[in-house]
Amino acid sequence: MSDSLPPLRVDGRLERVRIATAEAGAEAIVVTNLTNIRWCTGFTGSFGALVVSADEAVLLTDSRYATQAPAQIEEGGADVAVHVDSAVVANGAAVLQAIPRVALEADDISWADQQRWAEAVQGELVATHSLITELRSVKDDAELVRMQRAAEIVDQTLADVAGLLVVGTTERQLAAALDDGMRARGASGPAYETIVAGGPNAALPHARPGDRAFVEGDLVVIDAGSVVDAYRSDMTRTFMVGAPDDTAIKIHEIVTRAQAAGVAAVRPGIEVGQIDAVCRDLITEEGYGPEFGHGTGHGVGLDIHELPAVRGGNTAILQPGQVITVEPGIYLPGVGGVRVEDMVVVTDDGCRPLTRSPKISLK
Repeated sequence: MSDSLPPLRVDGRLERVRIATAEAGAEAIVVTNLTNIRWCTGFTGSFGALVVSADEAVLLTDSRYATQAPAQIEEGGADVAVHVDSAVVANGAAVLQAIPRVALEADDISWADQQRWAEAVQGELVATHSLITELRSVKDDAELVRMQRAAEIVDQTLADVAGLLVVGTTERQLAAALDDGMRARGASGPAYETIVAGGPNAALPHARPGDRAFVEGDLVVIDAGSVVDAYRSDMTRTFMVGAPDDTAIKIHEIVTRAQAAGVAAVRPGIEVGQIDAVCRDLITEEGYGPEFGHGTGHGVGLDIHELPAVRGGNTAILQPGQVITVEPGIYLPGVGGVRVEDMVVVTDDGCRPLTRSPKISLK
């Protein structure tokens, strides 16, 4: 799979980190979030820290990665030295000598690790929030190719297993078929625990698939994503087993309409909270506001939940290259629920869907 993808280069990312670090009031940053380290350097190991100052960048890791780390960094194009020694904090502090203010990733570092760095580093520690995750939110072309492919795999796999949406199939059977199908089509695995929720379980936004078999009249929520070269996709569709009743038809139509309105509102320069408002206001006007309890979406990338958070009151401004989901829902406890979700990339004049599975009509 990776041979058919364009090279994923990280050139220029460290300079963006340096600029953001300076804007946060520090002369260097210690990156401990492994996903952020991967984004900065291309290194995919499970242990390490990255020290970035104005003059140098040093990846600190242990002997397990003595060969892997330099090779991945060279492949990604990062200007990073590798120091192999398990004493990460002590060696990182040596790199940071004479630097007056050192930033830490406050959202990710543990209390114990913060204390270790505080004891070892001579300079003042500065807490930063989402510094690198904000930079990560804008995807380059190589990242978007991977996310597009991850979305296509889910589109194709969902079509493959559609015949299982019948009376007698269990949620777990359908979820397993989706997971197996995504891997067979080239994904490294699901992007998160695949959701298949039928009947009353569809009223649970994050239901886990169980052994309940579909029965006539079930609404079935399928929420699935795949991973391609570490990048993720996310999509939800809601189906019907057998003939729908009037309530199912009504809430499915409302959610589908709200979701389309939300996608149509996505464009650069708009506050993210306005996307939530478009979906939420429509559902509220139809009398189901209390039954839509979660945010309208989120960013996607190396993590399944990234910035920006598509929720009410978020004044962050959408930028071209950001990838978000738009996923309103209506959930009726004891009855069922509907959610429809697409993953879209913000373009210069609007947005482009990455997920393309057809949206059914229950009418």
